Amino acid sequence: MTAIEHTGRGRRLPCSAPPPVSRGLPPAVVLALIHAGAVAVLVLWWRNTPAVVGLDGWLTGAGRLTGLLAGYACAVLLALMARIPALDRGVGSDRLARWHAMGGRYTVFLALAHTMLIIWGYAVVSRTDVIDQTTTLVFHYEDMLMATAGMVLLVATGVVSARAARRRLSYETWHYLHFCTYLAVFLAFFHQLSNGSDFLGSSAARTAWYALYLGVAALLLWFRFITPVRRALRHRLRVAEIHPEAPGVVSVYLTGERLGALGARPGQFFRWRFLARGMWWTANPFSLSAPPDSRHLRITVKEAGGHSRAVARLRPGTRVWAEGPYGGFTAARARGERTLLLAGGVGITPLRTLFETLPGEVVLVYFARSPEHLALRRELDDIAAARGARVHYAVGAPGGQAPPLTTEALTALVPGLAAHDAFVCGPPGMTAAAVRALRGAGVPRRRIHHESFAF
Repeated sequence: MTAIEHTGRGRRLPCSAPPPVSRGLPPAVVLALIHAGAVAVLVLWWRNTPAVVGLDGWLTGAGRLTGLLAGYACAVLLALMARIPALDRGVGSDRLARWHAMGGRYTVFLALAHTMLIIWGYAVVSRTDVIDQTTTLVFHYEDMLMATAGMVLLVATGVVSARAARRRLSYETWHYLHFCTYLAVFLAFFHQLSNGSDFLGSSAARTAWYALYLGVAALLLWFRFITPVRRALRHRLRVAEIHPEAPGVVSVYLTGERLGALGARPGQFFRWRFLARGMWWTANPFSLSAPPDSRHLRITVKEAGGHSRAVARLRPGTRVWAEGPYGGFTAARARGERTLLLAGGVGITPLRTLFETLPGEVVLVYFARSPEHLALRRELDDIAAARGARVHYAVGAPGGQAPPLTTEALTALVPGLAAHDAFVCGPPGMTAAAVRALRGAGVPRRRIHHESFAF
């Protein structure tokens, strides 16, 4: 580290914090609800399974159970990514995405297990081989041809979502391929009711299953499709100005109508769709880099690909659709009056808004490769002077080596670090190092808050 610079204390001003925002549903509550639903599925299977006898009974019983769990998991996966505000604020978009990815792997496994167990179990009952039994099931059982197509799509979506495959695909390509999940779930839905013994004899179970899927479909339709269109037409966002901030980093100033009705809070992000040539078909997440008001919004974007490079060339007047606000990376997560903000690179964007608006004693530490890469530095200095806060700039050596992020370095900068809340935003490696350093300094895990957009 070649330099750590301090902005001295100025006169302390009252902070311009926005009204408190609802915390949403806590993660523990959401997980409890998901697990309660899984238990209800197990009860449904148990009540319709009076006895399990013989190899065929064990195979078909296990096939029914894995099928019920896979069907329930499909509904849960879609609900997690429906962008429901109460989930998004309470759990956080990045954690929901991780739950969705992990749950997706289990769902594909359950669906494959269900398929193989049912085929094998029916083959034992009918005394045929599995190939003949597969042909019989697919072509002679109601809705099974659609279910087979849905299964193929579900597995294919799982394959393209694997980490190795994701690295070979652009975000936009992966995003649109992922929409096949909707079609896969739709195609597989009907065979559950037309062939599942747990539903054939129980109108209550059928009604509950319809309610589950129709409820999730309504949430998806409202929050992922109707709400973005309605807000775009109401708020009429346009690009007002593009301003360079650092090498490869620009700020986009936007204007619109009645923007206060969006309910955006410092630390949140939107998914931005710029209606310009070659850009209208993709929506990428960028955090607000200034506190919002009723007429203006601002984002700060780092060049990291074709889409972000094109942002720097946008013309004033370009129409913009903004989906959001999303994320729980807000003041509502803070538990005390002392806060440390740790930023790396363009991760300064949400932390700059929190630096201005968080109440209490706030310290900002900003890591960058060089002084030239400190985006928004003048604003940070002005905020620090105005509210009597401290900002430290940790810049790398001339060769570009990143400055160290260790427990010793942080405790030297921030006395009493263990009593602070910590908000962290930066590249994955920096975030992981920051969490390790904070834990080493005695900061409880529940007081370390971080959010990633690497979905």
